[in-house]
Amino acid sequence: MRYIVAIAALAIVAGLVANKVAPTEASTKTVTRVIDGDTIKVGTETVRLIGIDTPESVKPGTPVECGAKQASAFVKALATGRHVRLITDPTQDTRDRYGRLLAYVELEDGTDVQREVLLAGWASVYVYEHRPFRRLSGYRNAMEAASSARRGVWGHCGADFHGRS
Repeated sequence: MRYIVAIAALAIVAGLVANKVAPTEASTKTVTRVIDGDTIKVGTETVRLIGIDTPESVKPGTPVECGAKQASAFVKALATGRHVRLITDPTQDTRDRYGRLLAYVELEDGTDVQREVLLAGWASVYVYEHRPFRRLSGYRNAMEAASSARRGVWGHCGADFHGRS
């Protein structure tokens, strides 16, 4: 019986490795800095928020885009100094080409940070390499609500998420 349990445990671990899934962080960590609207620091870890794209404010060679400062300020107000839980998605890589952790970010009360940025209109849904992520449907609904209400970039920037300020 012990051998069956051991084999089952190995199969589960092998499945996680094959899918490049990192375990969800069990403890909460503090957001120490907001780099821009879709990239934050949690402790010493740089985290790219899965599923959203915000106007650029710190990309080398790119002028500050319309809504970038507001997107960053929104995320700062929502998350800086707060304890968050980082959740990876088995449909996505664990890290991007820059070494950033790819994760959903949830406040301790369960608030989904990406969804809030979308609802406020400071982000659009972003699907990397046409690989749908688990929360895609909900994120699209949040983005459509912001668009209909002309919140954030939808009203402030004429819906141009990568236009100049």
